Amino acid sequence: MEETKTIVEEPVWYALRVTYCREMRVKAELDGLGIRNFVPMQIKGFLRGGRLVKRLVPSVHNLIFVYIEPSRMKEYKSSTALPVRYIMHDNNGHREPVTVPQRQMDSFIAVAGTHDEQLLYLSPKPGDFSQGDRVRILGGPFEGAEGVFVRVKGDRRVVVSIEGVVAVATTYVHPSLLKKIDY
Repeated sequence: MEETKTIVEEPVWYALRVTYCREMRVKAELDGLGIRNFVPMQIKGFLRGGRLVKRLVPSVHNLIFVYIEPSRMKEYKSSTALPVRYIMHDNNGHREPVTVPQRQMDSFIAVAGTHDEQLLYLSPKPGDFSQGDRVRILGGPFEGAEGVFVRVKGDRRVVVSIEGVVAVATTYVHPSLLKKIDY
């Protein structure tokens, strides 16, 4: 008798573009399907009728991260009516979807998931942060996050970058809460 082997796919984090600022609609649909996802959110102040109103809004429009198995991702993309596209990168001459390693995504969520008003979202130009030391944050609201220690807008911050997609800079982090790491 021949044994049939079942191939078990591991879920990965996909970085996706959603057009026309529909990232919250896609998030609601994914939540309804029980699919883990993350939209970077931030508290922003708006003037409405002469009063300052604060709301939680997407920090980077048209961006959502989805944790799902590759075959299930293809199935979702083909079945949804919402405009969902892979963010692509070049890999040895052919284009493929951007996937984010779990450890990198954990660091990004540790920072971007705080919804802090003072977080800065930066353009992910390759090499922007190569001059700083790689560090791990040992305490405070960003504990456990790993990134690059840099000076941004006069403050010392830790920048967590998802290459080719987005980068986020923490608020000021005291050097005593940082540990240099090697990679």
